[in-house]
Amino acid sequence: MSASSLAADEGSPWRSSSAIVAGVVTGYHVLKIVGYSRTKDVPNGEHIKSRPFRVGDWNWHVQYNPNGHVPENIDSIGLFLVLNDTVTKAVKAQVKVSLLDQDGKPVPSYSLTTAFVNFTEKGNWGYPSFIRRDVLEESAYLKGDSFTVRLDVTIMKDAHTEEIPFVLVPPSDMHQHFAHLLSSKEGADVKFRVGRKTFSAHRLVLATRSPVFKAELLGPMQESTTSKVIHIDDMEAEVFGALLTFIYTDSVPEMKEQEESSMVQHLLVAADRYNLDRLKLICEDKLCKHIDTDSAATILALAEQHSCHGLKVACLEFLRSTDNLKAAMETDGFDYLTSSCPSVLKELTSKSQ
Repeated sequence: MSASSLAADEGSPWRSSSAIVAGVVTGYHVLKIVGYSRTKDVPNGEHIKSRPFRVGDWNWHVQYNPNGHVPENIDSIGLFLVLNDTVTKAVKAQVKVSLLDQDGKPVPSYSLTTAFVNFTEKGNWGYPSFIRRDVLEESAYLKGDSFTVRLDVTIMKDAHTEEIPFVLVPPSDMHQHFAHLLSSKEGADVKFRVGRKTFSAHRLVLATRSPVFKAELLGPMQESTTSKVIHIDDMEAEVFGALLTFIYTDSVPEMKEQEESSMVQHLLVAADRYNLDRLKLICEDKLCKHIDTDSAATILALAEQHSCHGLKVACLEFLRSTDNLKAAMETDGFDYLTSSCPSVLKELTSKSQ
């Protein structure tokens, strides 16, 4: 290195940059009130707790006051977000409480957002008079003696300093490329006929993701599938389409809330059939959020038949309640559970005692 170049280097300023970041963590919880008319027996000032859920580093639950939080709100429904954990540091959060319509979308006139508050000091925060009972009862949002609310939680994170790198590496977009491969059908070499719909796909992709597809498409059975359309007669086209979407993108497509439970039950069966363990667990997790008196018996039978331990435990826990069990016993799903999974009844009896 020459003396002149060394002098130039010594005279060059050091360059760096940083940012002070005040971020947030977000999450939401959907709460369905099933048997609304029976909850009206709860006295004013008393409440029913939702199951706990987690947003950020903390555990929360929803407090539902069917007859108001205080005497002044006795004709209204109260809804509050409650911090479960005992902490010393400030946990600042806001909550948006929304009544959902029959399509699972927030009703604008009943979507209310609080200010940010310190839950470490307050403990809970929300709306003591979210909606008047007579208004709810005369609306289309109460259907089959049930209604649904959603609580969106936004938690402030501690401000911190980050160095701004000179090179920003974007997140992986591999799933987008594979999604395009599926939708474009480029290079597709196998076809499936499901109901009235034909799906084109790629043998190597299916075989890489599923050992069942690998045996069917690349194993001894390969010759019988080389030039023919493979017919699948015991699955709905929408379910098979969702299965392919997961295989190519490692995610499930968006579903309407009122259709999700039924769709996910069918998708769980498909995941088990093709040995897609992660998809099966995703379905189990989603179904845990759909357990109610109408569906508990059906979902329990499904969990037993397809060896879904976590989902089975969730159903048994829900049915430990005498009221929930009595209501579930009146459904057609309970008759099916009795005939198809008689061994589960013994577990159910022992759990409810």
